[in-house]
Amino acid sequence: MHITETAVPGTFVVNPAQLPDERGTFFESLRASRLAEAVGRPFVPRQINFSVSRRNTLRGLHGVAIPPGQAKYVTCVRGALRDIVVDLRVGSPAFGRYTVNVLNAESGRALYIPEGVGHGFLALTDDTCICYVLSSEHVPGTQIDINPLDADLALPWGFSEPPLMSAKDAKARSAAEAESAGLLATWREATQGTHSFAVRKT
Repeated sequence: MHITETAVPGTFVVNPAQLPDERGTFFESLRASRLAEAVGRPFVPRQINFSVSRRNTLRGLHGVAIPPGQAKYVTCVRGALRDIVVDLRVGSPAFGRYTVNVLNAESGRALYIPEGVGHGFLALTDDTCICYVLSSEHVPGTQIDINPLDADLALPWGFSEPPLMSAKDAKARSAAEAESAGLLATWREATQGTHSFAVRKT
């Protein structure tokens, strides 16, 4: 697998090496030692979630407060989606920066998303299924929701008609409102005990 850091520090794209034959295709979706080497610390799964979405469904932006914090390893196991990750760590040299990736079942591409970073996606096909491998179990009341249509973030979702969203996501705070309310993790909280993430210029 080929692992590359994105413009959001500590977020990595994982492209697996595919081994096709007459039966079909085989690839490794996750090898813990390779990911730990790239990220700078172990990623230990504590919970696995799936969601299934109709085409043009927009989910996110979501994150988890620190503590407990939650890193994610995200793959699309059916269909296709446009995935956006946003640096929401207050004090980060890349605060507000985002990265966009198309994930689909055929490529097996995955994303590692560290604590304190917001995540969302737009389903590009009906019956799109995403898998979240999580570093912590769900703790009620710790989820942070940011409006994915926040004008200040101006994220390039690429929809041509109004997306299908939950009422919770549609009414979520802007990033600035969440920061003012003290809901966002700081850069130090999110990266404490980890390697110093490099910041890419884009």
